Amino acid sequence: MTLEEAGRKGGEATARNHDKEFYQEIGRKGGEATSENHDKEFYQEIGRKGGETTAENHDKDFYQEIGRKGGEATSENHDKEFYQEIGRKGGEATSENHDKEFYQEIGEKGGNARAEQRNDD
Repeated sequence: MTLEEAGRKGGEATARNHDKEFYQEIGRKGGEATSENHDKEFYQEIGRKGGETTAENHDKDFYQEIGRKGGEATSENHDKEFYQEIGRKGGEATSENHDKEFYQEIGEKGGNARAEQRNDD
């Protein structure tokens, strides 16, 4: 029996003998142990690598689909006040990071896009 076959059989046996709560508990313990042993840079690096790998393996349709699903889930779990609050925070963060010229440029782009839209109708 190869190492791969032994691992598969062991995994199947574990799956038969344990429930969802077992996996949640060992996942929690593993996450705690990992966070004790690694710093912010570790998580940034694995996040970057994961993002790059995902981008290499998926196309625009994939991202549109997961964005749609995420938006639907978020809208089911939050009310109008939630969206007002995140909009306010986003607006404050944007205004802290951009100057008058930025707003003029995006306003111009928006106006041009709107004019094109009207011409197409």
